[in-house]
Amino acid sequence: MTVETFLEWEERQERRYEFDGFQAVAMNGGTIAHNLICRNLAIAIGGRLRGKPCQFMGSTMKVKVDGRIRYPDGMVVCSQQSMRATVAEGPVVLFEVLSNSSAQIDCVVENREYAVTSSVKRYIILSQVTLGGTMFERVGDAWVGSLLPSDLILRMPEIGIEVPVSEFYEGVHFETHSEEP
Repeated sequence: MTVETFLEWEERQERRYEFDGFQAVAMNGGTIAHNLICRNLAIAIGGRLRGKPCQFMGSTMKVKVDGRIRYPDGMVVCSQQSMRATVAEGPVVLFEVLSNSSAQIDCVVENREYAVTSSVKRYIILSQVTLGGTMFERVGDAWVGSLLPSDLILRMPEIGIEVPVSEFYEGVHFETHSEEP
């Protein structure tokens, strides 16, 4: 299957699918925590970008990276996009909220794909079970990872904004599991 064949096929499907370079992969639903974090991304990032040339796009927008089609939980694009496009061009910042079913793909496979996509300057992976995450950013020719502690102010100079990591978790209550004796 080619990317073009996949895109034509996916338009006729009721569910969302990613394309891993070989086959269509069904997208699963998410948790309340996942949805709240995605909502907070849209508010925190999208709100700060109002009136600026860059735009936040949510999880229903596809992106083509390294010959694959992905649905990140959020992204920022700074180039002009066709209003009829179903695939965003030139993503600059990508966001993913980890889930148990997708953690390996998000952290390893998609991370590699984003690292080789020249327009991508930053990839932010957020946990949904604890406040914090991991960020990868382009520093010269290197793709450098760092932790995102809960008290960090995330600086994204490529899109001209700063956001406290804690804003992504507004309204999210983490469940604690107590040990039984």
